[in-house]
Amino acid sequence: MASTLDFTHFPGNIINNEIVPTVATRHGIDPSTGEPLWEVPVATKDDLENAVKHAREAFVTWSATTFQQRAEMLLRYADAIEANREGLQKLLTMEQGKPLSLSKTEIDMSLTWLRAFATMTVRDEVLEDSDERTVYATFPPLGVCAGIVPWNWPVLLGLGKLGPALLTGNCFVMKPSPYTPYCDLKLGELARDVFPPGVVQVLSGDDSLGPWMTEHPGIDMITFTGSIATGKRVAASCAKTLKRHLLELGGNDACIVCDDVDLAACVPKLATLAFLNTGQICMLPKRFYVHERVYDAFRDAMVQFTRDNIRTGGGFEDGVVVGPVQNRMQFDLVKDLYADTKRQNYKSALEGDVVVSSNPNKGGGYLITPSIIDNPPDTARVVTEEPFGPIVPLLKWRGDDGDGGEADVLARANDSPTGLGASVWSRDVARAERMARRLSAGSVWVNSHFDVAPHVPYGGHKESGIGMAWGDMGLKSYTKPRSLWLFKKTFQGSH
Repeated sequence: MASTLDFTHFPGNIINNEIVPTVATRHGIDPSTGEPLWEVPVATKDDLENAVKHAREAFVTWSATTFQQRAEMLLRYADAIEANREGLQKLLTMEQGKPLSLSKTEIDMSLTWLRAFATMTVRDEVLEDSDERTVYATFPPLGVCAGIVPWNWPVLLGLGKLGPALLTGNCFVMKPSPYTPYCDLKLGELARDVFPPGVVQVLSGDDSLGPWMTEHPGIDMITFTGSIATGKRVAASCAKTLKRHLLELGGNDACIVCDDVDLAACVPKLATLAFLNTGQICMLPKRFYVHERVYDAFRDAMVQFTRDNIRTGGGFEDGVVVGPVQNRMQFDLVKDLYADTKRQNYKSALEGDVVVSSNPNKGGGYLITPSIIDNPPDTARVVTEEPFGPIVPLLKWRGDDGDGGEADVLARANDSPTGLGASVWSRDVARAERMARRLSAGSVWVNSHFDVAPHVPYGGHKESGIGMAWGDMGLKSYTKPRSLWLFKKTFQGSH
């Protein structure tokens, strides 16, 4: 029977199935109100050493279990999470800021992902089979994997790393973001009732913990989701011990809208996606290239839909789509980008602004309303940088050259150091697919954007990442492929 969690108390890190307190503590901030949340542990280097030691010990027996045994435990873990989902959803909204409806979606997706992972396996592959020999490709587990989890989807991306690692026979150490440690610590508490000691451990810490993990010789792999700048530091640190690393980094997704689109069908979805989770998702459409023939109508429809339907407010308010920016540092970055569009005198189709608290005795949360910038130059910061906030540029593309302007708009869409996702929207699916195949991104959609599934691998091109997560390809990222040669004829010595 699953434990019933206390969502107001965070007594320690989860090490070897024990709750281990720390001398130092810290707290997060409710981004809707700006008020402090509960104290959480700050792991020491000794805490990490103990966690890695127990993980390496547990790996000996855990790696010897079968896929079926590990899958059954993943399913039990999903059931334990589901039994506590109401508290987790509220806690997620408090620490991350996203509307409660989106927190429910994140928990739904997390449960779907875990249960889907439990149906997967990595099997030996027969590369050659003859009378003389059989040659296999086999996929043994790496050992101890560590997941560094971001603050925008702390539950889904935490469990999205944990599931494949455990299923393939690895032990797992999770490091939540210091901005959103609460749900991941509770996931660690639930794991104690399901997995053997040392298999799942959770360490909450400060900015020192990540570098300690990436440099630790006892950790065999780091899976990281976060910014490009931090990802480069993770890769450099992992190189010191030549440990594997799986990096899903920032994106600045291009969305190409052709001149034959059905505006009534596509504008509501694109406007909603643009501002979902306050724009704080790497794989959202962030640069809209709209054909000049429909540009004005698209712009006006997107502005009107946003005004009518995209409400900004605290995560527990009814009807809110845009919650707060998650933390003060990101809030300041977003505000600076808003200010830059004004300094440069770019035209705003919809002008966003900071929401001032109605209570003069409180500083209020990190709330800001959506902004749509009307055809800025391609060199504008709002075009070249990933905002990670509720601001998007609309840009015109022309269709008057020999190929209908396709080559030019594709070149503009690909002219970015990032390549996480991209999309093309057109009634002519064959044309859209032809264009989509020329986009340099790890995930490309036609007439959609930001669709993900546990059986479909995702990752980034260029500076948007290294490797692929999820699906069969993602599972193999947590293994060390090996060739196994079996010669069938025995060699008899002379007697």
